[in-house]
Amino acid sequence: MPFPTRRLLVLMAATTLTALSTGCGPSIEPADLVLLHGNIVTLDPARPKAEALAARGDTIVAVGKDDEIRKFAGPNTRVIDLEGKLAIPGFIEAHAHFLSLGQSKRILDLHTAKSWDEIVARVEAAARTAPEGAWILGRGWHQEKWDRVPAGAVEGFPTHELLSKAAPNNPVFLTHASGHATIANAKAMALAGVTRKTQSPPGGEILKDRAGNPIGVFRERASGLIGRALSADRSKRTPEQVETDAVREVEMADREYISKGVVSVHDAGVGFETVSLYRKLAEQDKLNVRLYVMLSESAARLAAEGAKYRMIDAANSHLTVRTIKRLMDGALGSRGAWLLEPYADLPTSTGLNTVAPDEMKATLQFAIENDFQVETHAIGDRANRETLNVYEETFKAHPDKKDVRWRITHAQHINAADIPRFGALGVIATMQGIHCTSDAPYVLARLGPQRAEEGAYVWQKLMKTGAVIANGTDAPVEATDPLPGYYALVTRKQKNGQVFYGDQKMTREEALKAYTFNGAYAAFEEKTRGSLTPGKLADIIVLSADITKIPEEEIQKAEVLYTIVGGKVAYKK
Repeated sequence: MPFPTRRLLVLMAATTLTALSTGCGPSIEPADLVLLHGNIVTLDPARPKAEALAARGDTIVAVGKDDEIRKFAGPNTRVIDLEGKLAIPGFIEAHAHFLSLGQSKRILDLHTAKSWDEIVARVEAAARTAPEGAWILGRGWHQEKWDRVPAGAVEGFPTHELLSKAAPNNPVFLTHASGHATIANAKAMALAGVTRKTQSPPGGEILKDRAGNPIGVFRERASGLIGRALSADRSKRTPEQVETDAVREVEMADREYISKGVVSVHDAGVGFETVSLYRKLAEQDKLNVRLYVMLSESAARLAAEGAKYRMIDAANSHLTVRTIKRLMDGALGSRGAWLLEPYADLPTSTGLNTVAPDEMKATLQFAIENDFQVETHAIGDRANRETLNVYEETFKAHPDKKDVRWRITHAQHINAADIPRFGALGVIATMQGIHCTSDAPYVLARLGPQRAEEGAYVWQKLMKTGAVIANGTDAPVEATDPLPGYYALVTRKQKNGQVFYGDQKMTREEALKAYTFNGAYAAFEEKTRGSLTPGKLADIIVLSADITKIPEEEIQKAEVLYTIVGGKVAYKK
């Protein structure tokens, strides 16, 4: 049945409910799912609160009081007594890396490491059981979160000697928590052909010591030097092995998100081959989450093949591809964010621009002509300004294109003059509340107090311009769980208890909307999801506590009891 026709039938069912409440009209067709005795926060202005909900197929057919909705329960209806628990629209993750999350589950998890020595010890342990020559991979280290600076550090980063000694016969490649820097050992650098004579590529930097020797740390696009050596090794796998690995990673990511109450993920940058895999799995009904996918391909490949990969609500509304991802700069933690003025703690650097102007211009031209949305990674104030500039130029050159909803992701540090431009241009800010409290301890060191107060994670300032903020976690940069992110949005409280510029906090309602309806809006999907409204998809989660009312410090203790996608229970605690 065509999607609009099904929606019309749903609205007719809602009309039937109204007729029954007045004692007339035909009998109600039973629903497939009924939720009763709940504390339902719908985010629908027409009916913000309810006790019960009914869904037929993948769609909500009625929301209201228990007595009204109980009439939808038939002999084959699944009825769930919520026992007063909170039910809300499913979380929409507006910026993450779906396949990378699955991949991160198969390598060393370094997020919890408190020192460089601890990381070296983990690699040494892995090397004891790894076949000679096998790559040892890891992700999640962050030098600013260690309890001490490594001996002989360069700009706070460790040198490779201890790592090389720990695994002399295995190439080691460890990715920064942000994904914007890497550490390699001597074996990996040898395989990549990196020597003291190797020059930093455009948009990247090979960190070297005073003698000019590479220390093993690679910033931004320089990581590609080691990445190509890894890719050469992985290319030895058969096509069957490649697909088997990818399917396993997709399954792991899917399971992780569903268990955390995330019903839709905006996957921030994959190639054509990955899109084909997603479609195959979605059509086989092997995806619980709905994927909103961004293409990360060169402008030349987009021009040649991009248009044929554009799709809306394919595979029963589980796969949409209509966005292109670009990176204007790097990350603040690795000093790759592109700034208007030098770093306060590294006056010789203003960070890195990571996309060539011609490539960016060609990408935007393809996007505007082929009805693709664009999302650009921009963290530093220079990166945000340059992105807004090229967006504005494109919009002016194509005045017939309306409601394009182009996005800037992260938007972490913005010059005061550029904040109003988000609202004026209709640019959506896909931000991550958890980044604010996670990064806060070193933001002042990088930017200084004036720049930090002026433009660091300025949620209220952006919203006052009319800009829409959609929230997420950037997983696997941060953990997938939305509740710490929601807590960060409403408290801006760091682990040490200090509040980072509290005037920029969101209210509970603003934060919930940023994680649900605004994510739907950012994907042009606000008519079919993001609120619990008759006619929309029945994507619902049930939490153990009412995060809209409980004391702040209890928010992160709440648990997901049910995740319901398209009217089907995909997860139950």
